[in-house]
Amino acid sequence: MPDDRSYDVIIIGTGAGGGTLAHRLAPSGKRVLILERGGYLPREIDNWDSTAVFVKAKYLAPETWYDRHGHEFTPEVNYYVGGNTKFFGAALFRLRPEDFGELRHHDGISPAWPIRYEDLEPYYTEAEHLYLVHGRHGEDPTEGPAGAQYLHPPVRHEPRIQQLSDDLEKQGLHPFHLPIGVDLTQADDGSATHDSVCIRCNRVDGFPCPVNGKSDAQVICVDPALEHDNVQMITGATVRRLETDPTGRTVTQVVAELEDGSTAHFAADIVVVACGAVNSAALLLRSASDTHPNGLGNSSDVVGRHYMRHNNLALMAVSREPNPTRFQKTLALNDWYFGSEDFDFPMGGIQMLGKSDAEQIRGEAPRWAGKVSPDMPFEVLAHHAVDFWLCGEDLPLPDSRVTLDGDGRLHLSIDEKNNMTGLTKLRQRLQEMLGQLGMYPHHLLDHSLYLHKGMPIGATAHQAGTIRFGTDPRSSALDINCMAHDLDNLYVVDTSFFPSIGAVNPSLTAIANALRVGDHIVERLR
Repeated sequence: MPDDRSYDVIIIGTGAGGGTLAHRLAPSGKRVLILERGGYLPREIDNWDSTAVFVKAKYLAPETWYDRHGHEFTPEVNYYVGGNTKFFGAALFRLRPEDFGELRHHDGISPAWPIRYEDLEPYYTEAEHLYLVHGRHGEDPTEGPAGAQYLHPPVRHEPRIQQLSDDLEKQGLHPFHLPIGVDLTQADDGSATHDSVCIRCNRVDGFPCPVNGKSDAQVICVDPALEHDNVQMITGATVRRLETDPTGRTVTQVVAELEDGSTAHFAADIVVVACGAVNSAALLLRSASDTHPNGLGNSSDVVGRHYMRHNNLALMAVSREPNPTRFQKTLALNDWYFGSEDFDFPMGGIQMLGKSDAEQIRGEAPRWAGKVSPDMPFEVLAHHAVDFWLCGEDLPLPDSRVTLDGDGRLHLSIDEKNNMTGLTKLRQRLQEMLGQLGMYPHHLLDHSLYLHKGMPIGATAHQAGTIRFGTDPRSSALDINCMAHDLDNLYVVDTSFFPSIGAVNPSLTAIANALRVGDHIVERLR
């Protein structure tokens, strides 16, 4: 409900950025208001149902966006407390130190960040501890130095994945335990103990967790923050625009539409936008005024530009031996992250996906017609499936952008061929190894249900880069503390601030940065 109290900070959004920032500010005693357009995700059996989640897309927002040609598509966004972290795979990687510098790719340049890996490293460590990340520093030869080991040991491989790890090592490669955020206590054999919240099921990747065993922003940050009397949250509050004083230097009003259709105005000394890279940019563009004719904080004309979402492939191989693994998301490989002896440019990384099942495979069947044996039933194919996620970097192009048309509809433009050479090389490497990994060499199938049914523009789960930070107000929208150059009280703490995206999941970097910006805001409010 709206009220006329004044706040120290308003946070718009409760995902990896906004939820973590709320957690950071809560102990300060400052008056914090969280505005979330969604509500709490229902805890129900459909949370773990493949048909409901992947085939029918029950929990996706009933929202339509448009591409550059005006064609409709459904984006992969979820409006709930916790944001997209309710559905993420909880793979919580650090960017590599080299990702913070300029990197030359086959098809272009990945620009340098205005901060270094060393500036974010202490916050990476805090983020890993806060989000209960299980892993082991020192296994991945591409990772940067860590100030402390993970607090929780790696999630142990089940036998088929352990065999895969062993076979990769026989190829001279360096597989490592994937860092994953789960509230898991393991017995000596790796199984969940009787008091573990996580039960090591096969639903971690892409499903919400009804038992709260996954480290999402709602469970880890928002709910604990709300235990403080100085923190309040209003759900069902869709922020429509931000208004400023006559000088245009200070945000004075946050205008939101509430669940009952009424309009409410909120005010705070500091306003923080964390709606996701696409919606945060759209909010600033919708907030255009006489003093900000191109959108709020957009004198540089970069708001909405440089959109990134990773070049991803979700693939399914077919194991010669059955793969009875349940918790499959325990292994990763970065040997070709920065290239190889015969390819001098970055390719990206390989991770395991959550274990596919017969319902998911049945949903893919029309696209796989003729590519697998017609004599192999869905249930048998699922029992032999081994699922991989290939992640490559796309580049921040000015024309990959978010815009609004005259009717206020959101348009998203991307170049689907942006920097694809490295990812293509990475897929070839995996394909070439299948025979040595105990799999049928010619069965590497596109698992498009993990990529919003094969529509690259709809796969917005790793969205980033639309309100980039930097030291030059002419080429960036935010300063190094993620405050808008053009305003004195507006911050952005979701993945919008990324100048580049690297080739690892962006969530941990958003979390670490929210902790960093949170410390800055607390110091400022003092």
